[in-house]
Amino acid sequence: MLTTRFVTGSPNWVDVGTPDIDGAASFYGGLFGWRFQSAGPDAGGYGFFRLDGRTVAGGMQTTPEQGPPSWTVYFQSPDAEAAAKASEQARGGVLVRPTEVMGQGSMAILADRAGVPFGIWQPERLAGVEVAAEPGSLCWVELYTPDIPAAAAYYHAVLGLETSAVRFPGGTYTSVNPAGEGEEAMFGGVVPLADDPTETDAHWLPYFGVADTDAAVARAQELGGTVHLPATDIQGAGRVARLADPYGARFAVIKPVPGEA
Repeated sequence: MLTTRFVTGSPNWVDVGTPDIDGAASFYGGLFGWRFQSAGPDAGGYGFFRLDGRTVAGGMQTTPEQGPPSWTVYFQSPDAEAAAKASEQARGGVLVRPTEVMGQGSMAILADRAGVPFGIWQPERLAGVEVAAEPGSLCWVELYTPDIPAAAAYYHAVLGLETSAVRFPGGTYTSVNPAGEGEEAMFGGVVPLADDPTETDAHWLPYFGVADTDAAVARAQELGGTVHLPATDIQGAGRVARLADPYGARFAVIKPVPGEA
């Protein structure tokens, strides 16, 4: 699972773009107990979701021209400009050029070979989320992609990420970890898009921890969310469900098995 011991290539931030930030704040507040706090008048409407005084995510209101409602996963890099150049050299793209953000750090939005958007965060004053792998916080990320070898090669070139095969009953799972950190530092996985009929397009999916997956699914539905995958036990990982908020932004929840969080 994720930690806040951020190293190059580890997820260190996540944010949601939504057509209704007040509605999204109400949904995630009701589901996870988050509270939305504006970053101020110079932030263009951007703000922070906080849980018990600690920042767990970001969010902002977006327009249809900026893309559909979605969560974006950011990965740490010591040099956002270098990551953008590496993306282009690895046959990916650069959707938003590296930009300095109010003295907090620099961000960029890149696209991998399959067109999947993701973020780069080069920290300065803001290292990243302040809590991870706890109920209500980011715990895991998954990439749904049509071509695992191509994705593995791309993310290795851009972020140095390493992949390994984890065996489970009925198959293998491709896990991801930062370079040189070993499998014990795995923070996510890569899933063949063709193997899951509930996921129709390539994307990164953030997982948030919960104390009770079934209760979280029921609460999400009460709040206007939808279920893409009902609560399901994954051996060695925990009980998971894949959801979407009322505006269509996809995410997952997980209650990890003891010792995995």
